[in-house]
Amino acid sequence: MALRVLSVSQNLRQLSKGAELLKRYKATASLKKTLVNIPATQVTRLDNGLRVASEDSGAATATVGLWIDAGSRSETEKNNGVAHFLEHMAFKGTAKRSQTDLELEVENLGAHLNAYTSREQTVFYAKCLSKDVPKAVEILADIIQNSKLGESEIERERSVILREMQEVESNLQEVVFDHLHATAYQGTPLGQTILGPTKNIKCIGKQDLCDYISTHYKASRIVLAGAGGVKHDDLVKLAQDNLRGLENTFDGKPPAITPCRFTGSEVRVRDDSLPLAHVAVAVEGCGWTDQDNIPLMVANTLIGAWDRSQGGGVNNASNLARASAEDNLCHSFQSFNTCYKDTGLWGIYFVCDPLQCEDMLFNVQTEWMRLCTMVTEAEVERAKNLLKTNMLLQLDGTTPICEDIGRQMLCYNRRIPLHELEQRIDAVSVSNVCDVAMKYIYDRCPAVAAVGPVENLPEYNRIRSSMYWLRV
Repeated sequence: MALRVLSVSQNLRQLSKGAELLKRYKATASLKKTLVNIPATQVTRLDNGLRVASEDSGAATATVGLWIDAGSRSETEKNNGVAHFLEHMAFKGTAKRSQTDLELEVENLGAHLNAYTSREQTVFYAKCLSKDVPKAVEILADIIQNSKLGESEIERERSVILREMQEVESNLQEVVFDHLHATAYQGTPLGQTILGPTKNIKCIGKQDLCDYISTHYKASRIVLAGAGGVKHDDLVKLAQDNLRGLENTFDGKPPAITPCRFTGSEVRVRDDSLPLAHVAVAVEGCGWTDQDNIPLMVANTLIGAWDRSQGGGVNNASNLARASAEDNLCHSFQSFNTCYKDTGLWGIYFVCDPLQCEDMLFNVQTEWMRLCTMVTEAEVERAKNLLKTNMLLQLDGTTPICEDIGRQMLCYNRRIPLHELEQRIDAVSVSNVCDVAMKYIYDRCPAVAAVGPVENLPEYNRIRSSMYWLRV
């Protein structure tokens, strides 16, 4: 009787295992089918070199924007901050619209107009009803081609930017990442801040802004991207009508990308009046188009992120999150993989109590060494699934999709289809993760930036000596 019960239970286990595999197969098949059926991203290049890229989902709303291949990396030490200053000036009136007219026109459409500047890109975009896309494109085209750049508006924005710089100084995460770039890419354009130094902001004038526009706002460096309820042929016609005046000729040589060398080094701003230590440690990663980028993204996801307000404790899948919760190592941490055209920063940022700096860093570097030597199949599978989930969650809405299109067009000169990206993530194996970890992390000189009560953070040579394991 006992043998019969045992046999039945084994059969039931086999059946349940088969049902689970079938369920997983159906879910995977469904995801693949969904990804393949996502509307294609259509791309057209105009005669002047400007690219138009869009994804038509038939939604009632749409996001359209201009992605410009120029940011703080395109600046010199003398004019650092001009790209961000120009972003502020964009909404202060054009040759045919005053600032008030511009604001009223956007308000009456019920649209949202916004802009931002990064180290390699400047972006102007609008979110509106799909029927208002022609008006939104016309406004964006007017802004980047005909900004008035009045002296009184420049003086007013100068004060606004100086106030913004004070606000950024109070955001310690921003401060740490600026310090990290400054030490990792010291002496190169990537080491400069996006906002620029105070002395530059106080003296940037109209001529500096005009020179930056005439040098970098060229048709071949601009992408008009659209997502949501936007028809590609209509967007192409709008681009021809409103942006055909953009030139694509340069005075002399076209501006080239300055190679930015990585320097293993550190910067510490000790301030014992702050309650917590903010620390970032990074090695040099790779650029957007490098074949190692996807495995590095998987490795980054494997380290993960954690915050004390989250639950989980001993049940966290991430080893570092589990250790942080059990031993009270930190308040939060997040792994990052910041990419640029030809380089990148791969590392971790954490916030901890002053006495926990050494223990937290020890656990971080232990995890990094484990990535290089003995990461498991289960961990890599979990990281790949999480990466794919995050990838899809980040594309929830017309604005994130439009941003994805614009950024990828500038980085890859095409938009990678989601099913292709999924296949590339699925193709990452344990050996791939170990190989890129050995290549980029093992025995490499890190860049370290720390702000706050950081007396207990080990000195640089000790941090460097923990970037490899000596084993018998």
